Parts: sequence; C-alpha cells; structure tokens
Amino acid sequence: MNTMNANIEKLLRRFLPEDFTVTTWDALQPYFEALQQRPLNSAQDLEQWLKDLSELDAVVSEDAAWRQIRMTCDTANKALEDAFTYFFMEIQPKLQPYADALNRKLLDSSFAKELGVDYATYLRSVRKQVKLFREENVPLQAELSVMAQQYGVINGKMTIEVNGKEYTLQQAAKFLESSDRTLREEVYRKTSERRLQDRDTLDQLYTSLVTKRDQVARNAGFANYRDYKFEDLGRFDYTKEDCFQFHAAVKEHILPLVKDILQRQQQKLQLDVLRPWDTEAEPAGTKPLEPFHTGEELVNKAIDTFDQLGPFFGNCLRVMQQMGRLDLESRIGKAPGGYNCPLAETGVPFIFMNAAGQMRDLTTMVHEGGHAVHSFLSHNLALSAFKEYPMEIAEVASMSMELFTMDHWDIFFSDKEELRRARRQQLERAISIFPWIATIDKFQHWIYEHPQHTVAERTAAWVGILDEFSPNVVDWSGLETYRAINWQRQLHLFEVPFYYIEYGIAQLGAIAMWKQYKENKQQALDNYVKALSLGNTKTLPELYKAAGIRFDFSPAYVKELADFVKKEMDAIA
Repeated sequence: MNTMNANIEKLLRRFLPEDFTVTTWDALQPYFEALQQRPLNSAQDLEQWLKDLSELDAVVSEDAAWRQIRMTCDTANKALEDAFTYFFMEIQPKLQPYADALNRKLLDSSFAKELGVDYATYLRSVRKQVKLFREENVPLQAELSVMAQQYGVINGKMTIEVNGKEYTLQQAAKFLESSDRTLREEVYRKTSERRLQDRDTLDQLYTSLVTKRDQVARNAGFANYRDYKFEDLGRFDYTKEDCFQFHAAVKEHILPLVKDILQRQQQKLQLDVLRPWDTEAEPAGTKPLEPFHTGEELVNKAIDTFDQLGPFFGNCLRVMQQMGRLDLESRIGKAPGGYNCPLAETGVPFIFMNAAGQMRDLTTMVHEGGHAVHSFLSHNLALSAFKEYPMEIAEVASMSMELFTMDHWDIFFSDKEELRRARRQQLERAISIFPWIATIDKFQHWIYEHPQHTVAERTAAWVGILDEFSPNVVDWSGLETYRAINWQRQLHLFEVPFYYIEYGIAQLGAIAMWKQYKENKQQALDNYVKALSLGNTKTLPELYKAAGIRFDFSPAYVKELADFVKKEMDAIA
C-alpha cells in the first residue's frame, strides 16, 4: 500500500476529440450513431467497442456531474440551474434510447460470452437495464431528475436569525450543542418553524415525485415503484424481505442501546425530562466540541489524519485540495447535505458539504473522504461501468474511514478529555443511526406500496413508523407538528428514492471492518484497499469477502456487532 500513487491521470481519449465538450444533442449524437452502426466481427472488436463506449460514458457523465455540482454549490444562480435542467430535459432523454440500443447490441453479440470473468457483474447490470427500459419512461425520468433538484433549491433558502445574525439551518445546528438550554430551545423552535413554512411546498413536491415514480414503475410492468427500484438499483444480492428482517433486528437489538444512550444523556444533563433540543447538548461548564473553525483548517487536519493511516490516503485529499475539488463550508444559497461526486474521466472526485465547525462535520469530512479514496482506487479499472460500484460497498468505504481515523483524532483534539468525548460521540452515532435508517426505509416501503395516499395518510404513516423505532425517552409533548414533518429533512426521500437501507447494511460492514482493524490494523487496511480496488467487478458478497467481512444483516449478526460497539463504548466511558 505504501507504493500506491494518488496522482491519477485524466483518461486519454481515443474515440472523442480531446477538445470535445458536451453542448447540444446534435453535437453528441454522431458518436452514439457511430457505436450503434459499428460492426463487431471478433472478441477484439467487441472489447474495443466497449472501451470506446466507456470513454463516451465517462465524458457525458462527468459533464452531467459538473452541472449538478455547480448548481448545488449555488442554488440561487439561475444560469447554473438552467444548465442542469437543459442537460436532463434536452440531452438525457435523447441519449437514453441510444443507451438501450447499445446495451442490446452488446447482449446480442455472440462474442459477449468470451469476455472475461470481470465482465460478469457488468453484463448482469446491462441485462437489468434492458429489462427495465421503456421509451415512455424517458420524458418522465427527465422530469423527475429536474423536480428532485428543487428540494435543494427550497432548502438552500432556509435561514434563521440567532442573536441578530443570519444562519443557514446547518450553521444554526451548532447552537443545539450549547450548555444554554434556553438558547437551544429557541434555536430548535426557530429552525422547526422555518421548516414549517415550506411544509406544504415540500408535501406537494413529494406527492408529485411519488406519482411520477409510480407511473414509471407501472410502465415497466411492476406492481409498485419499490419493486421497480429494487431492480433499478441492482439489488441482486438481497430482497425486500431481508430489509424487513433488518428492521426487526434494529428493534430487537439496537433500540435498547439507543435508549441507554439517551438516558445517559439525560443523566449527564441532570434533567427530569429530555426534550428534542437536549439530545446533543453538553452540561453547564462544558464547551461543545469544536474540531476546527474554517473549511481550510478542516481539510488540512483531515489530510494529516489520513496520512496517519497511510500516505496514499492523505495524498488523495491533497490532490483534491490542489485541484479545487472541495466546497466545504455552509453558506446561504447552498444546497443542504454532503456528498462525494466521482468524476469518471478526470478521476479526481469532488467533495461537497456544509461544515459549520461541529463534531458532525469532522465525521462528514472523513466519511466523504472515504468515498473519495474509493474513487481514486477504482479509477484505473478498464471500463467506466466497472467503477459504478454498489452503494452497499461504497458506504462501507466511507463509514469504515469514520471508525479507522478515530485513533488519530488527537490531530483535531489536543485535549484528552475532548478526544475521549469525540470518540464516545462517534460510537454513539454509529449505533443511534440504525433506528433512523430503519424508519426512513420502512417509510419508503409504505409510501410506494400506497402511492395514492393523501398527505394526512402519509403523515399518520410517518408518525406511526417513527414511534415504532423510538425508545420513548425524548418528550415531544407540544411539538407534535414539528415531529410530523421530520421526514422532510431527509433529502434522500426526494432526490435518491430507496437509497437509504444501504447505510444500515454498510454500517454493519464498517463496524465489522473496525473490529478487524482493532485486531490487525495493517491487514484491515490492506483488505479495505483490496476490496475498493475491485470496483463493480464482483458481487456484493464477494466484495465483502475481499474486505475480510461478511455480507450479513441477520438478527444474530446485528446483535454480535452491536455488542462489540457497546463494549468499546463502555471502555471509553
């Protein structure tokens, strides 16, 4: 691993001109036509054809990615929004029929069976795409892409005033860690009231998204969008029944630990009643953790932390910093959330987040940094499609990095007590996230099993599912209206439907990776690199096996890993 190089190079073009940029469909169409008409008379012809198709895919996907990146960095810029909308309304719909035709050309080739073993998962994915493609869904999917981005536009405008100063909701969240309970309640209520202002707008947006998504599923011959999306996401290695088993395991084995964590928080604050604005607070005389103050400080400390794991990891972030592939600090007009966006042609990804100096921002930085490392490790695979790895392994890459780096968080915290608190918080978060994942996932199953639901029915379903995965420690009396719209905070529901159970599956994988790391650090890191370097050339069970862990989310395995984390938390406390 010490010989690995993070200075990856932009892919050389052999099919497209070096100066070609995506502008209009008319300029792009001839290259798709050429691939569609090219004769394939040998296995060598097919492999070259695949390489040329991969090059075209990389150029087009990177262009689309940059349009989205620029728009999320500045949601108030109409020109950037128009550029994004143009691609998804004018180029993508015309491209999709060609993509389907090229998929069919590949599958029809008699030489496809001569492709190597690394092509097996790719060909499985291509067969899935052909099965799902419907001409009538092309305009619907274009509309859905544009509509989903409205969530970020709406949220990017949300601000509140605290002590005479305007803050984004991400920035204002830091006040919820204050020891001043009056201030915490004020900020919580202001934030909730601000979200309430857009409740109807987001309800209407979500209803429209659900209706169109249901139509896409029915056009493709599915009973509901859930069943369609399981196929679309390539969930070849688990079923909806496995998800239900995960929900049950969380209730049985995780919820009691979350209850203990909340009760410990209540005792720490010496409160008779724990309210929503108390769950992240510190007691009087204890300052909230401040691991950094600026975006520059955050990335520099993250680089130093990654260096401690190995020079390659730190160099990945250095290259991104040098290339301007980071936008870290929260500001008005910026979309919410955080992501690492792979860029298929240049190879060096982009990290977007909304840092406000909090502990959670440190976690987000190393999390997205783990995704970035995955992008670097898979860049040299032969085809762009090989780099489109399943999210269930992508999130292992990011969540494992959160846990691996804890050994070196003294770079962020020179005070030993602050370092202890930071590590304890991280482990509490690793456990506490499971009920929320189960809640969001089960909610989505209900949504798409009942696509004709009313807003009132949706709200009732949400509250019922939320109650199911809540340990009944926090007192919500008088705040029921705020609690009823908490689902609107989760951008995945709007932008990437059904992408959430992956976090739960991967968190189990990350805990298993950390357990391995505690036993043999170098072996765990070597396995981590080995698995991520495979991209999408193996199945999920094979990728997990390469990482030295099991692809398993049965109740027994959930209990085993939860017990391990509890033991580690008790040792820190």
